[in-house]
Amino acid sequence: MATCPPHPTYPPRPHWWQRTWVRYGALITLLALSGLVILALVREQTGTEGFLVGLGLAVLPVPLLIAAFRWLDRVEPGPWRNLLFAFAWGACAAALIAIVANSFATQWIATATADPTSADTLGATVIAPIVEESAKAAAVLLVFLFRRRDFTGIVDGVVVAGVTATGFAFTENILYLGTAFGTDQLTGDRGIASVTAATFFVRIVMSPFAHPLFTVLTGIGFGIAALSADRQRLRRVLLPLSGLLLAMGMHALWNGSSALGEYGFFAVYAAFMVPAFGLLTWLVIWTRQRELWTVRAELPAYAVAGWLGPAEPFALGSMRARRIARQYARHHAGKPAARAVAEYEAYATSLAFLRQRGRRGRAGADYVVRERELLDELWRRRDVARPALAQAARATAPPVPVRPMPWPGYGAHGYGYGHPAPTPYPAHNPYRY
Repeated sequence: MATCPPHPTYPPRPHWWQRTWVRYGALITLLALSGLVILALVREQTGTEGFLVGLGLAVLPVPLLIAAFRWLDRVEPGPWRNLLFAFAWGACAAALIAIVANSFATQWIATATADPTSADTLGATVIAPIVEESAKAAAVLLVFLFRRRDFTGIVDGVVVAGVTATGFAFTENILYLGTAFGTDQLTGDRGIASVTAATFFVRIVMSPFAHPLFTVLTGIGFGIAALSADRQRLRRVLLPLSGLLLAMGMHALWNGSSALGEYGFFAVYAAFMVPAFGLLTWLVIWTRQRELWTVRAELPAYAVAGWLGPAEPFALGSMRARRIARQYARHHAGKPAARAVAEYEAYATSLAFLRQRGRRGRAGADYVVRERELLDELWRRRDVARPALAQAARATAPPVPVRPMPWPGYGAHGYGYGHPAPTPYPAHNPYRY
């Protein structure tokens, strides 16, 4: 007796709050409202003229800091939307949380102790570091949780944390510089002797990296946690918390330097801030170089399988070769070709890191799916990228020493001492691997 086939089953539709456009809309609305509120608060404290002066001066270090963090992320550049979110969170949401919480806590302490001076000191050295670093760390946590594919190591943590802190410092500098300008308007000070000039020198010239330096410690904690396996849950929790506590401690030391005497600020700056900045810079650059070594070590397996050209692992493991490949593609085929080569380099780097995590047992359940996605992206761009990378490999290859010709009669095919001749490179087939 014939039976009817079963009705097809469909996956349940997600609830309205689980849809992507709803989440994006809620996040954009939250940041926009925070920006409007923080704009009103800063303008109220500085006045319109002070706000415009502070805005014009505070924006000066922002392009340099963003360019520096983007340069660090050149090996595996993350999407711009993550950086835009991080900067907007720091400039709007984190700044709003800090202003409201710091003001409330300082007023509460002043009322409870009846000592406004002590309340200001305690608020600057204890309350402000805890509130501000926690607010900035929230952006790193959100990217770590919801953009896990883009958050794969220490460099990603440093970049997200640094851009978040850059946005926070931008808003804070508007407030400080605008307030200083208002003070000069009341006192009539001008030029180098003005409060505005002194504030600009301390915050923009001497220490534009202060807030990024603090929050980068939190980013390093999240970056090391990203390198840990999913089963190491305790480590994935303790490392970000340790980085956050270090960021709070350094922030408290920086804020408390003004209470250490006339030269306390310069002593802390020279003894702690500059060495810490140099050490972290070295660590990030060393980590960036390690990423290039990972690319050279992991990609040859895909070259053997026919997915990559034989010289591509060498070229993709060199920033100079990558640049030459993009320039070659732009010169011969225009900007779209150069963009395709840049995308090819980024996907190949992500593939190398994915393979490394899989080899170490740290890959997620979607390892095979993600590997196939990356290989497909490479295969779509191979016709443009491979000639450019081959040219870059030839341009950057080390010189090969000249070897003497083997004596006749030794080995097969004239290669000497029993070594066989190299076999031709296999034809590219997307289903070989």
